[in-house]
Amino acid sequence: MLLRGRPWEMEVRPERGGRITSLRLGGEELLEQGIGIDEPQASGFVEGGAFGWDEMVPTVDPTATLPDHGEAWRLPWEVVAQDAGSVVMRCAGRVVPWELSRRIELDEGRVRVSYVYTNRGTVAHHAYWCAHPLFRFESGMEIGVPGGSRMAQLAEGASEKSFLAPGSVDRARLGRRSGAAIELAWDVSVTPYVGVWVCNGDLGGYRQIAIEPATGGYDRPDSSALAPLLWPGEELRWWLEVRDGRRNS
Repeated sequence: MLLRGRPWEMEVRPERGGRITSLRLGGEELLEQGIGIDEPQASGFVEGGAFGWDEMVPTVDPTATLPDHGEAWRLPWEVVAQDAGSVVMRCAGRVVPWELSRRIELDEGRVRVSYVYTNRGTVAHHAYWCAHPLFRFESGMEIGVPGGSRMAQLAEGASEKSFLAPGSVDRARLGRRSGAAIELAWDVSVTPYVGVWVCNGDLGGYRQIAIEPATGGYDRPDSSALAPLLWPGEELRWWLEVRDGRRNS
């Protein structure tokens, strides 16, 4: 599926966990394109191919009952509505009775993604979601978060994951030497927890950086940083934007 809204172009694969496989700004690819692995039936996320942009629901880290990086990346998504520059899709969990609706809209200055999480079960549960956009990493790039300058100098073959103070940041700028730049902004009132993943040639050769707003903390439904509790039929709504950050766009 191809969406266009100049200067943006986006490719989405609904059958592949709703994965956004490409996001181009002015013709330049922003997302990590992987190392040639694309195995959606793999038990682990990295083994399945860690590229593009996925939604992590209802966990990132595996637990005793939840699979690695959650359910959403391995399930087919339903396309509810589509036109040239927007699409509405949804997916429903099997281990946890969640439903996630995602509306993507491309316009001149931004890509806006609007989410609705619904508890489709019969008992209350915590609505955990985490964004997982894997942007291309290059050594020395601009990473506009606390500690970003250090992360930009990550050693060859290394990777790391860190967490920002909850609610402390509501946007982050990423800039490349080519001049391509974006600002990622999010609804800090609903997604105050933010992880930052950087990989410079680790895990078989991936080079990626992910700014990961989440409704709950520490890559899983964690008792010390719980996501909002939803009762049966209750909804949670929030948004995420990728903004054109080029200086002379």
